[in-house]
Amino acid sequence: MHDRDAPARAQLASLVGTPDPDLARVFAQLPPAADPRPAAVLLLFGILDGLPSDHDAQAHAVSRDLDVLLLARATTLRSHAGQVAFPGGRADPGDDGPVDTALREAREETGLDTAGVDILGSLAPLPLAYSRHLVTPVLAWWRDPSPIRVVDEAESAHVFRAPVADLLNPANRGSAVVRRDGLEMRTPGFLVQDAAGDHLVWGFTALVLNGLFDRLGWTEPWDETNELPIPAVDLRT
Repeated sequence: MHDRDAPARAQLASLVGTPDPDLARVFAQLPPAADPRPAAVLLLFGILDGLPSDHDAQAHAVSRDLDVLLLARATTLRSHAGQVAFPGGRADPGDDGPVDTALREAREETGLDTAGVDILGSLAPLPLAYSRHLVTPVLAWWRDPSPIRVVDEAESAHVFRAPVADLLNPANRGSAVVRRDGLEMRTPGFLVQDAAGDHLVWGFTALVLNGLFDRLGWTEPWDETNELPIPAVDLRT
């Protein structure tokens, strides 16, 4: 880890064990899920290889090469098809808690060598009502980055590392909105790019990133009236 990135790691670690009442309030407004299944996602931050952001973040801790691991889910999935997400998924009976689930899913989805990952800790579980999961975000630091790829094309379409400064750039932010059958869903939205093109981060992943950036004091003023249309989706998933 470069010395300039030590503040980012320290700030991320400081979130562990401290509740986020604003994010909890947002998820409490969602319909409750009966008998939710345990799941976990890996929020893996580290140093970007060769593709630093062009944006100078206002937060001192955010260097141009700080990034987070994301993937675009396959469009053929029954739940959350095509969405950009953190690596993760449902707990297996053999998993030893949320950390084990998050690391196992990341290996299976991205080919990540988890030996190079330092776990910072788990955040409070969040209910994902539409797919009946209780999701624990696991914060981690990529101490020794390894190659990543799509392991199973039936699960993921792309795996990529997004510069955090790009996510914070107000030019890449807006309110992601989908309207269908008289219903409306509105969440923070982030526009990101990888080798495959442009992606819109919205829904659960965007809510978690937005809440995390707010708590860290990294958020830069952005225009919530800027609507980012979401491709037609099933609002029940």
